[in-house]
Amino acid sequence: MSYKKLILVTGGTGMVGSAIQEISLEYSNYNFVFISSKDYDLTNMDSTNSMFLNHTPDYVIHLAACVGGLFKNMNQKVEMFEKNLLINYNVVRCCYLHKIKKMIACLSTCIFPDKITYPINEEMLHDGPPHNSNDAYAYAKRMLEVQCRLYRENHGCNFVCVIPTNIYGKNDNFSLEDGHVLPALINKCHLAKQERADFIVKGTGKPLRQFIYSTDLAKLIMNVLTSDKKIDNITLSVSEEDEVSIENVARNIAKCFDYEDHIVFDSTYSDGQYKKTVSNEKILEFCPDFEFTEIGDGIKSTVEWFMENFDKVRF
Repeated sequence: MSYKKLILVTGGTGMVGSAIQEISLEYSNYNFVFISSKDYDLTNMDSTNSMFLNHTPDYVIHLAACVGGLFKNMNQKVEMFEKNLLINYNVVRCCYLHKIKKMIACLSTCIFPDKITYPINEEMLHDGPPHNSNDAYAYAKRMLEVQCRLYRENHGCNFVCVIPTNIYGKNDNFSLEDGHVLPALINKCHLAKQERADFIVKGTGKPLRQFIYSTDLAKLIMNVLTSDKKIDNITLSVSEEDEVSIENVARNIAKCFDYEDHIVFDSTYSDGQYKKTVSNEKILEFCPDFEFTEIGDGIKSTVEWFMENFDKVRF
């Protein structure tokens, strides 16, 4: 009987981890273990080391992070910075100590510089400070990229950083306070319709974003993990042409709830960074035939999942 190599996924019960779990049956040559924050405290080195000793993985997909939307990033900066520094240091260090064959570490396009030319590519990550609305999270994630790069340079470790754009999909956190913009708007629209109130969107709706459906991201991460090609940093994103405004997203969500006539944009709230357009040239060279889920279809699927699974949705 042939040995199946083990892939350990931190943050394994979150949105992206759940998406990987959903497609894992397509990868019959591997076994998977999905780790949640209830299993191990990754801010603690002893706990993190125990995870590696208990599961002895061959590969690691590192998704675990302290995350949140715009207003959590603005209001809880110390927590966002320190927790992410600890989590990333411990996981990467243990990947080295336990001789992991390949690790995929998940960054985010929100960590790119604020003042920069577009489209942004992987080489521009450290070319200026991030937007001050999410600088704490951004700098912690930038240090994850630095740590992985140094291990590649000094020890030849196969540590790859993937940089996804705004992720959305099933099993997301739909909290109004801490959720990212798209899931928070889904919950907000649902509540507004229940209460027969206006569907209020914070900000003008003008900022532009590239969104990637969680199942698409899971497939791309697995493509990167199982490839023999040498990669360092790679952005996982839809094309520039598929960038959409927050207004577009809100109207798509309202359409799913049949509540299009009740949208109000409250411009007294901050818009955050206006745009963060990234190039997906590198991933298209890597996966030239990959088909991304169209934003309207992805939102429809996410809203359907939200309503069908309301009793277990994370808020």
